[in-house]
Amino acid sequence: MSKSNTKKPLKIKQPPDIYPTKTKAQVTIIFFAIVAMYLYSMNWTQRDMVGDITDAPANMVSVLGKFFPPNYSYWSNIWDEMALTIQMAVIATTIAAIITVPLALLSARNITTFKPLYYATRTFLNLLRTIPDLVLAVIFVGLFGIGLLPGILALIVFSLGILAKLISETIETVDMSPLEAMRASGGGTIQVIWTGLVPQVLPQFTSLVLYVFEINVRASVVLGYVGAGGIGQVLQSQLRYGHIAFPNAMAIIVLIFIVVLVIEYISSKLREALI
Repeated sequence: MSKSNTKKPLKIKQPPDIYPTKTKAQVTIIFFAIVAMYLYSMNWTQRDMVGDITDAPANMVSVLGKFFPPNYSYWSNIWDEMALTIQMAVIATTIAAIITVPLALLSARNITTFKPLYYATRTFLNLLRTIPDLVLAVIFVGLFGIGLLPGILALIVFSLGILAKLISETIETVDMSPLEAMRASGGGTIQVIWTGLVPQVLPQFTSLVLYVFEINVRASVVLGYVGAGGIGQVLQSQLRYGHIAFPNAMAIIVLIFIVVLVIEYISSKLREALI
Protein backbone atom coordinates (compact mmCIF):
# COMPACT_ATOMS: atom_id res chain seq x y z
CA MET A 1 0.00 0.00 0.00
CA SER A 2 1.21 3.54 -0.82
CA LYS A 3 1.72 5.93 1.93
CA SER A 4 -0.65 8.84 2.17
CA ASN A 5 0.74 12.19 1.00
CA THR A 6 -1.46 14.17 3.38
CA LYS A 7 0.52 16.31 5.79
CA LYS A 8 -0.42 17.02 9.32
CA PRO A 9 -1.27 20.66 9.97
CA LEU A 10 1.53 22.59 11.65
CA LYS A 11 0.89 23.66 15.19
CA ILE A 12 1.71 27.33 15.64
CA LYS A 13 3.01 28.06 19.09
CA GLN A 14 1.52 31.09 20.74
CA PRO A 15 4.13 33.61 21.88
CA PRO A 16 4.59 33.69 25.61
CA ASP A 17 2.85 36.42 27.51
CA ILE A 18 5.50 39.07 28.09
CA TYR A 19 3.43 40.43 30.94
CA PRO A 20 2.67 37.52 33.30
CA THR A 21 -0.36 37.68 35.53
CA LYS A 22 1.83 38.27 38.57
CA THR A 23 3.52 41.26 36.93
CA LYS A 24 0.17 42.73 35.87
CA ALA A 25 -1.11 42.42 39.42
CA GLN A 26 2.01 44.17 40.78
CA VAL A 27 1.69 47.01 38.28
CA THR A 28 -1.99 47.43 39.17
CA ILE A 29 -1.22 47.54 42.89
CA ILE A 30 1.57 50.09 42.36
CA PHE A 31 -0.69 52.24 40.19
CA PHE A 32 -3.49 52.40 42.76
CA ALA A 33 -0.94 52.97 45.55
CA ILE A 34 0.44 55.99 43.69
CA VAL A 35 -3.06 57.33 43.06
CA ALA A 36 -3.96 56.88 46.73
CA MET A 37 -0.74 58.64 47.80
CA TYR A 38 -1.47 61.50 45.41
CA LEU A 39 -5.04 61.95 46.72
CA TYR A 40 -3.83 61.78 50.31
CA SER A 41 -1.14 64.39 49.61
CA MET A 42 -3.70 66.67 47.97
CA ASN A 43 -5.99 66.38 50.95
CA TRP A 44 -3.15 66.82 53.44
CA THR A 45 -1.77 69.98 51.85
CA GLN A 46 -5.31 71.28 51.27
CA ARG A 47 -4.36 72.74 47.91
CA ASP A 48 -7.10 74.00 45.63
CA MET A 49 -5.52 73.11 42.29
CA VAL A 50 -8.62 74.03 40.31
CA GLY A 51 -8.60 77.51 41.78
CA ASP A 52 -4.88 77.93 41.17
CA ILE A 53 -5.15 76.82 37.54
CA THR A 54 -8.16 79.06 36.96
CA ASP A 55 -6.40 82.11 38.38
CA ALA A 56 -3.08 81.42 36.62
CA PRO A 57 -3.89 82.96 33.18
CA ALA A 58 -5.07 86.25 34.67
CA ASN A 59 -2.06 86.42 36.99
CA MET A 60 0.31 85.64 34.12
CA VAL A 61 -1.15 88.42 31.96
CA SER A 62 -0.88 90.85 34.85
CA VAL A 63 2.76 89.96 35.58
CA LEU A 64 3.90 89.88 31.94
CA GLY A 65 2.23 93.23 31.34
CA LYS A 66 4.74 94.80 33.72
CA PHE A 67 7.69 93.42 31.73
CA PHE A 68 6.58 94.50 28.25
CA PRO A 69 7.68 96.24 26.16
CA PRO A 70 11.35 95.44 26.89
CA ASN A 71 13.70 98.40 27.13
CA TYR A 72 16.21 97.35 24.46
CA SER A 73 18.16 100.58 24.90
CA TYR A 74 19.35 99.08 28.18
CA TRP A 75 21.47 96.58 26.22
CA SER A 76 24.22 99.18 25.86
CA ASN A 77 24.71 99.02 29.64
CA ILE A 78 25.01 95.25 30.01
CA TRP A 79 27.27 94.02 27.18
CA ASP A 80 30.26 93.93 29.54
CA GLU A 81 28.37 91.89 32.12
CA MET A 82 27.16 89.48 29.43
CA ALA A 83 30.75 89.05 28.25
CA LEU A 84 31.84 88.38 31.84
CA THR A 85 29.18 85.69 32.15
CA ILE A 86 30.48 83.91 29.03
CA GLN A 87 34.06 84.27 30.27
CA MET A 88 33.07 82.69 33.59
CA ALA A 89 31.67 79.69 31.72
CA VAL A 90 34.76 79.40 29.48
CA ILE A 91 37.25 79.56 32.38
CA ALA A 92 35.26 77.19 34.59
CA THR A 93 34.70 74.66 31.80
CA THR A 94 38.37 74.70 30.77
CA ILE A 95 39.67 74.17 34.30
CA ALA A 96 37.07 71.49 35.00
CA ALA A 97 37.96 69.65 31.76
CA ILE A 98 41.63 69.53 32.79
CA ILE A 99 40.92 68.32 36.34
CA THR A 100 38.37 65.82 35.03
CA VAL A 101 40.98 63.78 33.12
CA PRO A 102 42.64 62.10 36.14
CA LEU A 103 39.35 61.84 38.02
CA ALA A 104 37.64 60.14 35.07
CA LEU A 105 40.52 57.67 34.73
CA LEU A 106 40.46 56.86 38.44
CA SER A 107 36.68 56.35 38.40
CA ALA A 108 36.69 54.06 35.33
CA ARG A 109 36.42 50.40 36.35
CA ASN A 110 38.41 49.06 33.40
CA ILE A 111 41.35 51.43 33.97
CA THR A 112 41.62 51.62 37.76
CA THR A 113 42.00 48.04 38.96
CA PHE A 114 42.81 49.07 42.55
CA LYS A 115 39.30 48.89 43.98
CA PRO A 116 39.73 51.09 47.09
CA LEU A 117 40.97 53.95 44.91
CA TYR A 118 38.16 53.37 42.41
CA TYR A 119 35.42 53.44 45.05
CA ALA A 120 36.97 56.43 46.85
CA THR A 121 36.99 58.45 43.62
CA ARG A 122 33.44 57.39 42.78
CA THR A 123 32.24 58.41 46.25
CA PHE A 124 33.97 61.79 45.95
CA LEU A 125 32.33 62.49 42.57
CA ASN A 126 28.93 61.39 43.86
CA LEU A 127 29.36 63.85 46.71
CA LEU A 128 30.11 66.66 44.26
CA ARG A 129 26.97 65.90 42.25
CA THR A 130 24.73 65.98 45.31
CA ILE A 131 25.56 69.64 46.05
CA PRO A 132 23.37 72.00 43.96
CA ASP A 133 25.16 74.73 42.03
CA LEU A 134 23.22 77.43 43.90
CA VAL A 135 24.42 76.06 47.24
CA LEU A 136 27.98 76.03 45.92
CA ALA A 137 27.63 79.66 44.84
CA VAL A 138 26.27 80.71 48.23
CA ILE A 139 29.14 78.90 49.99
CA PHE A 140 31.83 80.49 47.82
CA VAL A 141 30.21 83.93 48.01
CA GLY A 142 30.33 83.60 51.79
CA LEU A 143 34.03 82.63 51.62
CA PHE A 144 35.30 85.07 48.99
CA GLY A 145 32.62 87.75 48.81
CA ILE A 146 30.54 88.96 45.88
CA GLY A 147 32.30 88.77 42.51
CA LEU A 148 33.35 86.52 39.65
CA LEU A 149 35.66 84.22 41.63
CA PRO A 150 32.86 82.54 43.65
CA GLY A 151 30.91 81.95 40.44
CA ILE A 152 33.88 80.42 38.64
CA LEU A 153 34.70 78.13 41.59
CA ALA A 154 31.08 77.03 41.87
CA LEU A 155 30.94 76.24 38.16
CA ILE A 156 34.22 74.29 38.34
CA VAL A 157 32.94 72.05 41.13
CA PHE A 158 29.54 71.72 39.43
CA SER A 159 31.15 70.80 36.09
CA LEU A 160 33.52 68.26 37.66
CA GLY A 161 30.65 66.17 38.97
CA ILE A 162 28.99 66.00 35.55
CA LEU A 163 32.06 65.66 33.33
CA ALA A 164 33.88 63.04 35.40
CA LYS A 165 30.83 60.79 35.51
CA LEU A 166 30.03 61.04 31.80
CA ILE A 167 33.63 60.64 30.66
CA SER A 168 34.34 57.73 33.03
CA GLU A 169 31.30 55.92 31.65
CA THR A 170 32.59 56.62 28.14
CA ILE A 171 35.98 55.16 29.07
CA GLU A 172 34.33 52.02 30.42
CA THR A 173 32.77 51.32 26.99
CA VAL A 174 36.01 51.49 24.94
CA ASP A 175 37.57 48.50 23.20
CA MET A 176 40.22 47.17 25.60
CA SER A 177 41.99 44.99 23.02
CA PRO A 178 44.49 47.69 21.90
CA LEU A 179 45.27 48.58 25.51
CA GLU A 180 45.82 44.96 26.51
CA ALA A 181 48.02 44.36 23.46
CA MET A 182 50.19 47.36 24.35
CA ARG A 183 50.47 46.21 27.95
CA ALA A 184 51.48 42.74 26.82
CA SER A 185 54.20 44.23 24.62
CA GLY A 186 55.66 46.15 27.57
CA GLY A 187 54.00 49.55 27.20
CA GLY A 188 53.88 51.80 30.23
CA THR A 189 50.68 53.14 31.80
CA ILE A 190 50.99 56.63 30.31
CA GLN A 191 51.88 55.21 26.89
CA VAL A 192 48.93 52.80 26.97
CA ILE A 193 46.48 55.55 27.92
CA TRP A 194 47.86 58.09 25.42
CA THR A 195 48.12 55.73 22.46
CA GLY A 196 45.33 53.21 23.09
CA LEU A 197 42.69 55.11 25.07
CA VAL A 198 42.84 58.78 24.07
CA PRO A 199 42.07 58.25 20.34
CA GLN A 200 38.93 56.30 21.26
CA VAL A 201 37.67 58.79 23.86
CA LEU A 202 38.77 62.16 22.45
CA PRO A 203 35.71 62.86 20.21
CA GLN A 204 33.25 62.05 23.00
CA PHE A 205 35.38 64.00 25.49
CA THR A 206 35.30 67.13 23.33
CA SER A 207 31.58 66.75 22.73
CA LEU A 208 30.84 66.41 26.45
CA VAL A 209 33.00 69.44 27.31
CA LEU A 210 31.04 71.54 24.81
CA TYR A 211 27.78 70.24 26.29
CA VAL A 212 28.88 71.19 29.81
CA PHE A 213 29.93 74.61 28.52
CA GLU A 214 26.34 75.17 27.35
CA ILE A 215 25.09 74.20 30.80
CA ASN A 216 27.58 76.52 32.47
CA VAL A 217 26.45 79.52 30.41
CA ARG A 218 22.91 79.02 31.70
CA ALA A 219 24.05 78.20 35.24
CA SER A 220 26.29 81.26 35.44
CA VAL A 221 23.24 83.47 34.96
CA VAL A 222 21.52 81.85 37.94
CA LEU A 223 24.69 81.94 40.04
CA GLY A 224 25.06 85.65 39.34
CA TYR A 225 21.58 86.12 40.74
CA VAL A 226 22.88 85.12 44.20
CA GLY A 227 25.91 87.40 44.01
CA ALA A 228 28.41 85.36 41.99
CA GLY A 229 28.92 88.08 39.35
CA GLY A 230 27.95 88.37 35.72
CA ILE A 231 24.68 89.25 34.02
CA GLY A 232 22.64 87.41 36.65
CA GLN A 233 23.70 89.92 39.28
CA VAL A 234 22.48 92.78 37.08
CA LEU A 235 19.19 90.97 36.50
CA GLN A 236 18.73 90.49 40.23
CA SER A 237 19.36 94.18 40.89
CA GLN A 238 16.81 95.25 38.27
CA LEU A 239 14.13 92.94 39.65
CA ARG A 240 14.80 94.30 43.12
CA TYR A 241 13.94 97.83 41.98
CA GLY A 242 10.33 96.80 41.34
CA HIS A 243 7.98 97.22 38.40
CA ILE A 244 9.73 100.42 37.26
CA ALA A 245 12.80 98.41 36.20
CA PHE A 246 10.90 95.36 34.89
CA PRO A 247 11.29 96.44 31.20
CA ASN A 248 15.07 96.53 31.79
CA ALA A 249 14.90 93.06 33.31
CA MET A 250 12.95 91.80 30.30
CA ALA A 251 15.60 93.22 27.97
CA ILE A 252 18.24 91.30 29.94
CA ILE A 253 16.20 88.09 29.67
CA VAL A 254 15.82 88.53 25.89
CA LEU A 255 19.57 89.10 25.51
CA ILE A 256 20.36 86.00 27.59
CA PHE A 257 17.93 83.98 25.47
CA ILE A 258 19.58 85.09 22.22
CA VAL A 259 23.11 84.45 23.50
CA VAL A 260 22.21 80.98 24.79
CA LEU A 261 20.58 80.07 21.46
CA VAL A 262 23.65 81.19 19.50
CA ILE A 263 26.04 79.29 21.77
CA GLU A 264 23.87 76.18 21.69
CA TYR A 265 23.70 76.29 17.88
CA ILE A 266 27.47 76.66 17.49
CA SER A 267 28.14 73.96 20.08
CA SER A 268 25.72 71.50 18.48
CA LYS A 269 27.37 72.01 15.07
CA LEU A 270 30.79 71.39 16.58
CA ARG A 271 29.57 68.22 18.31
CA GLU A 272 28.07 66.93 15.07
CA ALA A 273 31.40 67.48 13.32
CA LEU A 274 33.32 65.65 16.05
CA ILE A 275 31.18 62.54 16.46
